[in-house]
Amino acid sequence: MYGYYRLASAVPTLKVADVAYNVEQIISGIKEAQANDAAVIVFPELSVTGYTCGDLFFQPTLQEAALKGVQHILEQTKKLPILAIVGLPFVYQSAIYNTAFVLQAGKILGIVPKTMLPNYREFYEKRQFVSAINPRHDASIPKTIKVLNQDVPFGTKLILNQSGTPLSCAIEICEDLWSVVPPSSQHCLAGATAILNPSAGTELTGKANYRRGLVSQQSGRCLAAYVLSSAGVHESTMDFVFAGHSIIAENGRLAAESPRFSRTTTFIYADIDLERLKSARISESSFNDNYVDTKDYQYIEIPQSITQSPDLRYAHNPKHPFLPPTKSRTERCQEIIDIQATGLAKRIEHTNAKTLVIGVSGGLDSTLALLICDRALKLLNRPASDILAITMPGFGTTGRTYNNAVQLCQLLHTSLREINIKEACLMHFKDIGHDPAEHTTTYENVQARERTQILMDLSNKLGGMVIGTGDLSEIALGWSTYNGDHMSMYAVNCSIPKSLIRCLIQHVAENSSEELAHILQDINDTPVSPELLPPSDHGDIEQKTEDVLGPYEIHDFFLYHFIKYGAPKEKLLYLAKHAFAGDYDSALIEKCLDTFIRRFFTQQFKRSCIPDGPKVGTISLSPRGDWRMPSDAGYATWM
Repeated sequence: MYGYYRLASAVPTLKVADVAYNVEQIISGIKEAQANDAAVIVFPELSVTGYTCGDLFFQPTLQEAALKGVQHILEQTKKLPILAIVGLPFVYQSAIYNTAFVLQAGKILGIVPKTMLPNYREFYEKRQFVSAINPRHDASIPKTIKVLNQDVPFGTKLILNQSGTPLSCAIEICEDLWSVVPPSSQHCLAGATAILNPSAGTELTGKANYRRGLVSQQSGRCLAAYVLSSAGVHESTMDFVFAGHSIIAENGRLAAESPRFSRTTTFIYADIDLERLKSARISESSFNDNYVDTKDYQYIEIPQSITQSPDLRYAHNPKHPFLPPTKSRTERCQEIIDIQATGLAKRIEHTNAKTLVIGVSGGLDSTLALLICDRALKLLNRPASDILAITMPGFGTTGRTYNNAVQLCQLLHTSLREINIKEACLMHFKDIGHDPAEHTTTYENVQARERTQILMDLSNKLGGMVIGTGDLSEIALGWSTYNGDHMSMYAVNCSIPKSLIRCLIQHVAENSSEELAHILQDINDTPVSPELLPPSDHGDIEQKTEDVLGPYEIHDFFLYHFIKYGAPKEKLLYLAKHAFAGDYDSALIEKCLDTFIRRFFTQQFKRSCIPDGPKVGTISLSPRGDWRMPSDAGYATWM
């Protein structure tokens, strides 16, 4: 669905050199993966015979049994559209090749021989096998050979495509990945979106970590899916142990991993968005700056239609895509804060700013910006008193936010000034002929611009710099007053969405005194509001931004997938309904999506002139680099 394909790796139980037994396990594995709606399943290297047969590979009996085993697999799976990758020794022109056979619905779609044959320490493959790049054989082997009465493409440069879909598979075998220039790098440049690797690596202390990193990094380097299936514990243990360590990675992310040392058949699955990978390749200019000569490649059409993943059961589709993974959250949050503070510290040094002027409201954005100011000054060995925090109560300010703002500044030991803006705004209403009883956009924006004027003028007076507080979510939706809170001299939160701001404040709270942590937690729990409209009779916030726009976490979800991968409206809706199932009803998600598209396009003019600020993640809307869009672009096509 929407470019998602279910990729599988299987490590079946095995008996060394017992082809009949191994073939039955493979057939069972193919059927189980098909029943689980997998598009592709990869078995380990030489899975038909076992990898550790040694000189038995020279025996014609084993060679012939392996080929007959393939025939039996074809007969038993001839009605199944799943692509199956199985390994076996294959004899051609008086040489034995370590090969991967691609099988589908009773057909052999291709045979890929191994390129890099290890010949060190525990591996002596060159004793039995010939490399695919051996000059003695390479020149004389045709691109298509006859196998089991079928004309079969043979070679290392095979890419299997399904027309009209992003499914495009290529194969490399075990050691190929460990080489200086893996064949998969060329395969991906030639169009492959998924690399399939039947492998057999011995298990040594620490090797699993290296293997895991190698697969993940290659998938990231190639902007591809990568499926590796490694030989299991039932291989010979005469000198070494195999652990059945299988991995599925997607563009640098570990998508699935098998338990090691399992004594039963193991399967792993991952729903991978191949459409997203193709989109990333288009936007990643460095990918297309590489070159590969494709004249020797054979592009093979997959004859049987392969169904895309019917659901996202094995997909990585988090509702908060901007948030760091839980296991690395502390490290990543601190890294983000360090990037923000380092950017600000450089700007302070460059401008010789004597004071950092910031408006504090007791809300999320100004709180994080204030914490970053404090951190930046620490980097410069300057006191927190060099921060002039200004609280500017207006018509909508509540006691909760006011008290939190004041206490926060006191705990951080900043300079603090209070300037009530009500009288100045009432005078301005009179000047422009606006009735203050009319709570229109004018009523709200007058307050926002009055606050910005105060900050800017005090900054001039004190030789300071106005620190912007607006975040990426507000920038995307244009939820700011043009030339009001829209403007500053350095915007520290400009690439941090609302959902991540809460996470960062929580991180600071967890590493702060009990008193400061209590204030930060209450700020995190306060409803998001510009507080420009009067509070309730009980003094509570009446104007809640998410009541107007919809939940920010939904908008952040749309923003991530829209900017990073160019997901169209239908896909955004499908992914959001999956991610937020049980949290929000479909009608609200659909309404939020319409709001997001409309506001994202109509508010570009504000983004076209936003201040400088540091990029902390992969998404930024700065007009100077990451996002260049005309301010008058229409959005009908996206609706």
